Amino acid sequence: MPSPEADLLQSWQLNAKAWIEAVRGGAIESRQQVTDQAIVLAAMSRQPERALDLGCGEGWLLRALADRGIDVTGVDGDASLVEAARAAGSSRVHHASYEQLVNSEIDIGAGYDLICANFALLQQDIIPLLAAMKALLVPGGALLIQTLHPWSVADGDYQDGWREEAFAGFAGQWQPMPWYFRTLASWLNALDMAGLRLVSLQEPQHPQSAVPQSLLLMAE
Repeated sequence: MPSPEADLLQSWQLNAKAWIEAVRGGAIESRQQVTDQAIVLAAMSRQPERALDLGCGEGWLLRALADRGIDVTGVDGDASLVEAARAAGSSRVHHASYEQLVNSEIDIGAGYDLICANFALLQQDIIPLLAAMKALLVPGGALLIQTLHPWSVADGDYQDGWREEAFAGFAGQWQPMPWYFRTLASWLNALDMAGLRLVSLQEPQHPQSAVPQSLLLMAE
């Protein structure tokens, strides 16, 4: 029987075309209004020379950081998204699963000042991956995570566990995607167990919204 992790990867493969169209067409309101700018500003606050975009998708953050003079590399587990990122001008984009990264099967470089994971940590066991990313940072380097804010998406069930994203309200053809919900304490514990120390926490919010749009964690 397929695992939720396998279903998660397959959902990205099935949804790649729709995702590219949604991101590039500006169809995701929260990204347009709040979260895209939030992670770019947080990344630039570190003034990195070299950055890695973990789970880079179709490459919008790669392009945004490159436009600001950062030497940036991307990696993603879906071949269609990797090809889209390359075709849009990001030459250094690797195709590798998180399992391959954990096991050091694919060389994606090292010595990064900053590693970004923008809504890219959706599986259950993230601690080995976080530890593997920590090993790619220079001394004093940072890991920047933007994720769904657990208080905003708990829907009355505030405990770790698998959920399903149905992409309701999104135009196009979508397949449901499993993703792993974790509480704020769970996020902080995962960082700690991976040997990382939280240095800042932000809750990007739209002025007209009563709830935060995302959770931004910076760890060293």
